[in-house]
Amino acid sequence: MSTPASPKKLGFFSRVLDQVDVASRYRLVSEQIIHAEAQGFDSAWVAQHHFNGEEGGLPSPLVFLAGLASRTSRIRLGTGVITLPMENAVRVAEDTAVLDILLDGRLEVGFGTGGTPQAFLPFGLGSADRGLVYGQHLALVRDAWAGQELAGGNRLYPTAPHLRDRVWQATFSVGGGERAGRAGDGLMLSRTQPRPPEAPDTELWDLQNPIIDTYLAALPDGRIPRILGSRSLFVADSRKEALHFAEIGLRRIVERFTASGFTIRGETTADLIKAFDVHVGTPEDVIASLQIDTALARVTDLVFQVHSVDPPHEHILRSLELIAAHVAPALGWTPQTPALSERRFATKA
Repeated sequence: MSTPASPKKLGFFSRVLDQVDVASRYRLVSEQIIHAEAQGFDSAWVAQHHFNGEEGGLPSPLVFLAGLASRTSRIRLGTGVITLPMENAVRVAEDTAVLDILLDGRLEVGFGTGGTPQAFLPFGLGSADRGLVYGQHLALVRDAWAGQELAGGNRLYPTAPHLRDRVWQATFSVGGGERAGRAGDGLMLSRTQPRPPEAPDTELWDLQNPIIDTYLAALPDGRIPRILGSRSLFVADSRKEALHFAEIGLRRIVERFTASGFTIRGETTADLIKAFDVHVGTPEDVIASLQIDTALARVTDLVFQVHSVDPPHEHILRSLELIAAHVAPALGWTPQTPALSERRFATKA
């Protein structure tokens, strides 16, 4: 089953991992999002991670996005994702309702169950309970947005019933795809995920196409599919430059990714690129590799991140320019707003 043909949207995603001090991290990612808007990107997303600054540098995504309210005007800003089991659901409903007003209706709200088991403990939760708590919290957020009566006869102020149509659910599983589809929410697919031990060479799209199929089958009649496909992408003016930064960035994460269940066959940079589902090179290089991805061809929202290459800031800005000018149009994106700054594209050896 395919998604209906429609123009794709283009997004930029950040886990806030620039290799600098924390204040500089927040400043640089803000500049990257502002630059993405200038290039015509439709959306920008930030992840939430508690405690581990090497996995993600932002525990408070709604606070961060509020800082961009007056610095952006068109680009939609989203959470990718809020780890909902660790949050107070009523406060999430309040904060997102206020933030959407500050953003003039540009907020997108992505939710997920969370990852690292140890991160749940300071919140008084066990990782094994996250699925149940997630469902309870998501239902409470929806009710609060809608203005339904809460405990003690209270109702949310301000209400935000429209945000129920801007929920995205992140998942690695077919079951998660069915849950998102049944609810009529958007589906968020990861840039990479561990392969089954019995099939370590499975392609990413072979894991994600069944999720998309199940999501579409569960979607209520008349509900328009929203499928976000995130991919690791670093584009440079030369393949040599791109591989140089890939070598540095990918080797930095080998131990952590191996511990989380990834199988790496070989030790070359090419082996790491394949193991972590990374697309690097010139525009022609990455267009060719992305066009092979049959799951990406079905998404409504193309969302690119530079992790885990994580090159220096100025190279991220250049990558955004090349994505908007060359890569995304080749994948079906048509900019709604002309880029404010374009450079002449020239491929180098």
